[in-house]
Amino acid sequence: MPQNALEILNSLYGYENFRGHQAEIIEHVSAGNNALVLMPTGGGKSICYQIPSMLREGVGIIISPLIALMQDQVDAMQQLGVMAAFLNSSLSHSEQNVIEQQLLSDQLDLLYIAPERLIQSYTLDLLSRCNLALFAIDEAHCVSQWGHDFRSDYLALSMLNDRFPSIPRIALTATADIRTRKEIIERLSLTDANSYISGFDRPNIRYAIANKTTPKKQLLAFLQQRKNEAGIVYCLSRKKVEDTAAWLTQQGYTALPYHAGFPAQLRQTHQNRFLREDGVIIVATIAFGMGIDKPDVRFVAHLDLPKSIEAYYQETGRAGRDGQAADAWMVYGLQDVVRLQQMAQGSDGSEQHKRAERHKLDAMLGLCEVTSCRRKVLLSYFADEAPEQCGNCDNCQLPPETWDATEAAQKVLSCIYRTGQRFGVVHVMDVLQGKENEKVLQHGHQQLSTFGIGSDIHEAQWRSVIRQLVVRGLLRVDLEGYSALQLTDTCRPVLKGEQSLYLRKEDIKAPSTKKSGTKASRKAQIRPEDQELWEELRECRKYLAEEYNVPPYVIFHDATLKEMIDVMPMSASEFLTIGGVGDSKMEKYGADFIEIICRYAEAGSD
Repeated sequence: MPQNALEILNSLYGYENFRGHQAEIIEHVSAGNNALVLMPTGGGKSICYQIPSMLREGVGIIISPLIALMQDQVDAMQQLGVMAAFLNSSLSHSEQNVIEQQLLSDQLDLLYIAPERLIQSYTLDLLSRCNLALFAIDEAHCVSQWGHDFRSDYLALSMLNDRFPSIPRIALTATADIRTRKEIIERLSLTDANSYISGFDRPNIRYAIANKTTPKKQLLAFLQQRKNEAGIVYCLSRKKVEDTAAWLTQQGYTALPYHAGFPAQLRQTHQNRFLREDGVIIVATIAFGMGIDKPDVRFVAHLDLPKSIEAYYQETGRAGRDGQAADAWMVYGLQDVVRLQQMAQGSDGSEQHKRAERHKLDAMLGLCEVTSCRRKVLLSYFADEAPEQCGNCDNCQLPPETWDATEAAQKVLSCIYRTGQRFGVVHVMDVLQGKENEKVLQHGHQQLSTFGIGSDIHEAQWRSVIRQLVVRGLLRVDLEGYSALQLTDTCRPVLKGEQSLYLRKEDIKAPSTKKSGTKASRKAQIRPEDQELWEELRECRKYLAEEYNVPPYVIFHDATLKEMIDVMPMSASEFLTIGGVGDSKMEKYGADFIEIICRYAEAGSD
């Protein structure tokens, strides 16, 4: 490893050592080689192309899909004293001209650019006249046509290999199963690239998934102890986003809606408030989030089921980027399953594509219904190893109770068969519970042998049984036949009594997500005696952020402030030992924070 790379890490970023594969990747790319980097969110991907861009002659071109991400990254690098800029539609013509001149005169270390602009002939001609250090293709999973964030402009990036064959390329992502990795390599012409797979585990995130009963009340119970925490709440529809944000506002939370139907300026305003203010909750569709670099998101909540594990991992990965304790919380129900199946069935694309979508949804449902460790299932999906128990998911902390549901399953399967496999959940439950309503009488179903055989089981439990039978593939929902429940071949052994069936019990209260015994939560707590200093340091950070017109975390992450409380640095040399404090930040902000710490220490010694 070249010594000057480590010096850059120490003096610029304020960190003593590289993490994971960072050192190998930087050395490999700095030597002019190609790389595929798969590293979890918060794992330090950006350093893997930023430092090689500074080590090599010329400018590093970073291809990024989002304007907000470019702005964040450029703000952060400029605060470190790095010559960074971006080219996108938010700039005026004159501003673009200035940056192009800086580019041509070799004044930039990093230039961020969107793929649709990069592939324009004007931009390619401009770059051909520049001294280029490397190309970094961020969010590289966007090239996958099977993925959840596919962007057609990414497909054209394979031409970089032909147009600039001597310039190294590094593709980076946090989300890619084996199939998507192969697709990235093929579509970006990276067959000669070294692959660096750092694993997918985010041990600081606690995963919890529950059956959807009263979603707003469930969300409110989850948020009760999170009044001043930043978080994201995902909903499937735009209307639900707006309704949920308005309802949370009525409950006393600072909640802002975000979806693609809003004007661009309003979306930007809400996103900026989320990035720069404390305790803001964004309620959003999946249109929000990719590239969001806010480190102190304390939770991501889902009020609807994501369509794949990749989408779930990507969205929950926006929590806890600073390594502090965070929560991924979700509720889902049978209606979510039906809606997503309908969307997959009705989508454009080949039968092969639709089968792939169904497979992804099945895997997501498997994660929801599993009674063992959720993290193990999640990591196994990405071919990553995990212990049998992680200790930081709801199933590990309070193992779900199961019950022998063989007889109940036989009753519901038999009832569906005898009613002709033409009716939905409500009607089947009415027959099972012996309700002589108009529809039951109209079809003569009060005369069936299955009428009333399930009166000993309440409606909520029948819904749970039916949902779990659908998830396990013993039942299917006829998407073209008014969501009628139908038997599958898989159900035969259970129906004939040849196989027992154990299902999850739904009547267990979820454990409190505010734990005191795990390493992650201890790490996140501020001792009562340090609370005053903590608030002063945060206030100082906020003041500096407003002065420099950047989000507070660009000044320092929460983890850095907490280390200040632990170490109590009272001189420049001591302050430089804090993680995340480099020479540039020491020069700009050090005196303000040291003054607060010294004043606090003197007051404590009186």
